[in-house]
Amino acid sequence: MEYTLSREESPYRGMRVLVMGLGLHGGGMESARYLMNRGAEVTVTDLRDEKVLAPSIEKLGNAGSVRYVLGRHRIEDFEQADMVIKNPGVPPDSPFLRAARRVETDISLFLTASPARLTAVTGSKGKSSTASAIQWVLQEGRNRGLLPGKSFLGGNITRSPLAFTESPGGEDDVVLELSSWQLGDLKGRTHGHSRALLKPRCAVITAIMADHLNRYGSMESYVADKRIIYRGQDRHDATIAAGDVWGRSFLGETPGRPLVYGENPLPAGLAGGWISGPEGSGYALLSSGDRVEVVPPRILLPGRHQKKNLLAAALALLDLGLPPELIRDALGTFPGIEHRLEFFYEGEGIRFYNDTAATIPEAAAAAVAAFEPGPVLVTGGTDKNLDFTPLVRAAARAKALVLLAGNGSDKLCPLLNQAGIPYRGPFDSVDAAVKAALEAASAGDTVVLSPGCASFGMFKNEFDRGQQWKEAVRRLA
Repeated sequence: MEYTLSREESPYRGMRVLVMGLGLHGGGMESARYLMNRGAEVTVTDLRDEKVLAPSIEKLGNAGSVRYVLGRHRIEDFEQADMVIKNPGVPPDSPFLRAARRVETDISLFLTASPARLTAVTGSKGKSSTASAIQWVLQEGRNRGLLPGKSFLGGNITRSPLAFTESPGGEDDVVLELSSWQLGDLKGRTHGHSRALLKPRCAVITAIMADHLNRYGSMESYVADKRIIYRGQDRHDATIAAGDVWGRSFLGETPGRPLVYGENPLPAGLAGGWISGPEGSGYALLSSGDRVEVVPPRILLPGRHQKKNLLAAALALLDLGLPPELIRDALGTFPGIEHRLEFFYEGEGIRFYNDTAATIPEAAAAAVAAFEPGPVLVTGGTDKNLDFTPLVRAAARAKALVLLAGNGSDKLCPLLNQAGIPYRGPFDSVDAAVKAALEAASAGDTVVLSPGCASFGMFKNEFDRGQQWKEAVRRLA
């Protein structure tokens, strides 16, 4: 059972579709490709021009005929389209979207078509690592012949699920990382009249921290979109969340079966898992009452927060029916992913890490805590209306502090001055930041880029920031 349709069978055949936001990470491009292959008449509109979007335009060039409106949006294009595909970064109250007859996303197109078993992962930080770890173990299970079909990973992890070269079928697994914006776009969506469009067999919620408050205005509004991940579940499904204040709120209201993870052994009546001791294993409590080890004491990723992410992944995998021995062994070999505490270079005895995906202060603070002794920390950038207190507290144990330019760093500097914490910069180039970090580091030290801020201004996006950081380190170190 697959969702691939011929042009004649496709519900999009002859439809006038406007893709709002081609982008550089595949969402808009894959939506355009998907719809053109199914007979739609596609127009792409983006505020960026041909020069910036050249990589995506080049990749889309072989897919078929497409019309471009670049450097601007025109209201008449939205009014005349039968369907608009929005980028998740576009606020839903955009006047252009209000003019549209129908609004979809690459995620909603995929969910409408896919019959595969779905695991969905969200959170403020840790969702990419957790989703990738789930996929890693699912693939290992298939390598050992324990599961039928195939497994796929996509979503906010910079791979649109519409890019899957094969169509997931009913025996396959799909793991989707979903941001709050992507979840917000799915609010109230149904699959026909029978059920919610988003109905994950397992919903995993990682650490919740303040983020995107420049768009949401309040934590309650931000978290409301996170809650959408489990709204369509029932008792055949499972929701995995931490045992903190937000997690207890999620687990108390989910229609699915609640599974909790945290630092302490579970009290009677709770199902889930915990981390045992400072360097301990991750354990889960089965419905039979047996305790099983699902995360080994030694993992490849630095930081206790990463062990919690793997524990959340393990609980989902257990609920999907994978044996605990497989989960433990496979998680012990999980190498992590690019841009999340990624070790990428060592020179003159100094180890360099790329943690550009740490876009909130708490994530940068976790990066500092992951290393002993404290690292040379390269941080700062653009503010998202967040509280930098956690980063200031963590910076006190860093060996040295190097700041990238941006209004977030402008907000951070007075706090550092008040705390008596010295820093270098802010620097308006990556090369200058690397040189400052090299001056502060010596053999045996760790240098980590963990900005705790958005990337706007100096970079195209957070991934461009990470790539520039890695290239500069390899060139200069």
